[in-house]
Amino acid sequence: MTEKIITLFDRRPGPLQIPAELEAPDGRVLDQLNRPLQDLRISITDRCNFRCVYCMPKHLFDKDYAYLPHNALLSFEEITRIASLFVAHGVEKIRLTGGEPLLRKDIERLVEMLARLTTPSGKALDLTLTTNGSLLAKKAQSLKDAGLQRVTVSLDSLDDATFKRMNDVDFAVADVLHGIDVAHQVGLGPIKINMVVKGDMNAQEIVPMARHFKDTPYILRFIEYMDVGASNGWNLDQVIPSSEVVRRIQQEMALAPIDANYTGETAARWRYLDGGGEIGVISSVTQAFCSDCTRARLSTEGKLYTCLFATSGHDVRALLREGRSDAEISTVLAHLWRARSDRYSEMRGAQGTVPGVKKVEMSYIGG
Repeated sequence: MTEKIITLFDRRPGPLQIPAELEAPDGRVLDQLNRPLQDLRISITDRCNFRCVYCMPKHLFDKDYAYLPHNALLSFEEITRIASLFVAHGVEKIRLTGGEPLLRKDIERLVEMLARLTTPSGKALDLTLTTNGSLLAKKAQSLKDAGLQRVTVSLDSLDDATFKRMNDVDFAVADVLHGIDVAHQVGLGPIKINMVVKGDMNAQEIVPMARHFKDTPYILRFIEYMDVGASNGWNLDQVIPSSEVVRRIQQEMALAPIDANYTGETAARWRYLDGGGEIGVISSVTQAFCSDCTRARLSTEGKLYTCLFATSGHDVRALLREGRSDAEISTVLAHLWRARSDRYSEMRGAQGTVPGVKKVEMSYIGG
């Protein structure tokens, strides 16, 4: 199967030579582990105005770091075209990521274009975005007007000193909280707050974060510090297991587990017994959820990755810029997914990284 898929990237002029047995199936596709394609995460910029220690540490992403030139980035028209082909194969949710997606000029125009897409049954897409919140107060209304439905905001601490140490650019907690409140006021919701828990930096903030967001419209989620890429100095000793996060919160605020919203949801959900809302824990290190992962990722320059921990991507941009037809590109996408067998987190388990694997950076393909 892999050899046949490689032939679909033939660089000779003229139509791609697609064997009859590889013609694109109608509608939904399943990978080698019978996982459907349902979610597409699109990185729209490799730039970020934060230098978070677990993602884009300043000693590597310094003033001399060579970002992608503008002509290497997928245009809004290219992104929308690819997204429409993914939707035809079953994608129901699109998340815009980065880098920091709100740094992409005229992002509202892209949101408006994507918001027009519908599933084959006519259902509107779930269109959302992950941001560090630094520009959210300024952009929330225009994003809502363009058709964005929800946002997820990264916030790793309520303590200014801790937060500034983690974002490494002296950005204040209050400004992120203001952006969250503005987003809620304009109707972007429900808003989720993501906290990456890194043992030596912000583990002491678990309970204060839970206490702060309890009895609010916001859903706080705790993410285990992950071994994404090679630049964040990941060490298993710095991972605080989700079970420990829940234990610490339960010592002060009673919790009970609740069912997932949908198959493939990354966060395990817990509700406060007094009705104060819910939290989520994302446990890709200690409790791998590869078995029902339904996510594909499109990088800033148009490479398709079928796993967050992938070592390489497939060059979809080349097909777009070579003038390939929708039918040809759709066939490539379908069969790349059908050949997918990724399960990195299960292979790694909770013991450490898989030896010899050099993974793509999170800042390149989004979270």
